[in-house]
Amino acid sequence: MKLQSKIMKDGLLGMGGISANQITQHYDTLYKGYVNKTNEINEKLVPAERNKANQTYSEIRELKVELSFALDGVKLHEAYFENLAGAGSVIDGDLKAALAEAYGSYESWEEDFKASGMAARGWAIAAYEPIDGKVYNYIADDHNTYGIWWAVPLLILDVYEHAYFIDYGVGRAPYIDAFMRNVDWNVVNQRFKDIKR
Repeated sequence: MKLQSKIMKDGLLGMGGISANQITQHYDTLYKGYVNKTNEINEKLVPAERNKANQTYSEIRELKVELSFALDGVKLHEAYFENLAGAGSVIDGDLKAALAEAYGSYESWEEDFKASGMAARGWAIAAYEPIDGKVYNYIADDHNTYGIWWAVPLLILDVYEHAYFIDYGVGRAPYIDAFMRNVDWNVVNQRFKDIKR
């Protein structure tokens, strides 16, 4: 599998509260770096010695662990950038109702989502849980930790410092507010519709 950057940053530049410089640094350095590392790891996996695999340490174990980090970094960043730049878009009634059902109201969901962003070290993710058909807010401290198997991400918020440090320094809360003002609800609405089909 050879990956290429699939999200174009141009549509993300000039958002209210998140500068073009912040987006450019995040996209060009971090996101593209994960794409490149994923490709590098995949190349190294081809000749890796499978007969020496070991759960304590082996080349194949290390490559597989780092592949989960790099590839999840690609996927989460693509979903993050994709659900940005939608200032002025509106949340769909079906999705808003699902959030209200899970949290009592849309406002309670948003409060929990923002709190999840403050509590996480890496990501806050609103995801559809197929077991009970509800939407939950999850956190991930790394790209490859605390992922809930089978849960389908709807809204992804990057809360690593690299996502906001240029604009906000250590001020994560104002960054999260800016993120919420720039959510592309058209993208999130479509993700929810696709799941419900």
